[in-house]
Amino acid sequence: MSDGWLVLLQQAFSLLLSFDPHVWAIINISFSVSFAALLITIIPSMMLGFILAFSHFRGRWIVTNLVQTLQSIPTVVIGLLVYLLLTRNGVLGDLKWLFTQKGMILGQMLICAPVLIALSQAAFASVDRRAWETSRTLGASWLRAIWTLCRELRGPLLLAIIAAFSRILTEVGCSMMVGGNIMNVTRNIPTAIALETSKGDFAQAIALGLVLLILALVLNFILGSLRGKALPRSH
Repeated sequence: MSDGWLVLLQQAFSLLLSFDPHVWAIINISFSVSFAALLITIIPSMMLGFILAFSHFRGRWIVTNLVQTLQSIPTVVIGLLVYLLLTRNGVLGDLKWLFTQKGMILGQMLICAPVLIALSQAAFASVDRRAWETSRTLGASWLRAIWTLCRELRGPLLLAIIAAFSRILTEVGCSMMVGGNIMNVTRNIPTAIALETSKGDFAQAIALGLVLLILALVLNFILGSLRGKALPRSH
């Protein structure tokens, strides 16, 4: 590694460890927006995943295929849709959410919902249907039976949550279009990395990239621990 890269790494770590206000403001915006989008979306998305897994109704396959299609739509296209909805002449223009964190949350909700629905549907579909029927037969309420299933499927469901959070935390297109990349308002980690790289400020871009790298390592460690606990122990 050349001395230039070592200097950049030192500067990047210095920005993080010195709690540079500009860098940590970007990190705070990024995590707060993505956490809000995830928390709002998680329960209705998983409920829909459960319904798609356990219910058989007319048009179920249409909904399932629509959810799978929405997963593959580029985030910039979702950003364009939300932009058109929030623009002054749009359906939701009166909310005045364009270039605000609320608008970014709305866009990220549309991005993470299909991921949560599809992965939770797959998780619920993997359970023996008799477990649900037995819980109901023994007198458990609808919500109690669902909670029992969620406890049994905590590993796959946590995987769904992590996958959805990772997708919205690292997306660029929607945040750039709907948020506008405004400093201290809507500038998050991915849009800041793109901007600082184009400006040649590689130290700040590397610092923000390290945050995403550390987050990925932590999440993978958590998943690995859960999978290890789920495996049967040999005697």
